[in-house]
Amino acid sequence: MNDEFGFNLWRYNGAPGELIPLLQSAQNHFGYIPRRAINYISAVTGIPESEVYGVITFYSQFRLQPMGKYVIRACNGTACHVSGAEMIIEAIQDELGVEVDGTTEDGIFTLNTVACIGCCSLAPVIMINESTHGSLTPASVRKIIRRYKRNEKVSTKDLTTRR
Repeated sequence: MNDEFGFNLWRYNGAPGELIPLLQSAQNHFGYIPRRAINYISAVTGIPESEVYGVITFYSQFRLQPMGKYVIRACNGTACHVSGAEMIIEAIQDELGVEVDGTTEDGIFTLNTVACIGCCSLAPVIMINESTHGSLTPASVRKIIRRYKRNEKVSTKDLTTRR
């Protein structure tokens, strides 16, 4: 069945162990799991909200906040780590004013770290959505982030001038 929020509860038939699929469905629908979805899942399943929240915070796949328009995945695998990944991550944090696993206040950027991107020969590496950027330095990663910021301002400006 679909609930009033539009995410599938069809998998739920009262059996134990169905919370994860319900949370996945909610996250697929909203892009994250909002408070109102936690309340609703709790009411439908009879699982206390605290337990639902505990499962969400235990598994790294679940998010309680929406992701930014540009998701930056900074590799912190072995090759990237020994090639200066920490300096790259710090430069991104400084440039955006955001911590790892955080989203900028304007909702444009989300910064995550990952165990490996699979481009070890280009270490250190980041991905911004589906674009890979390698052989980075703190200066070059700042330049990349600033380019995305400029492009975002241009596209926002284009939208406001067309009205």
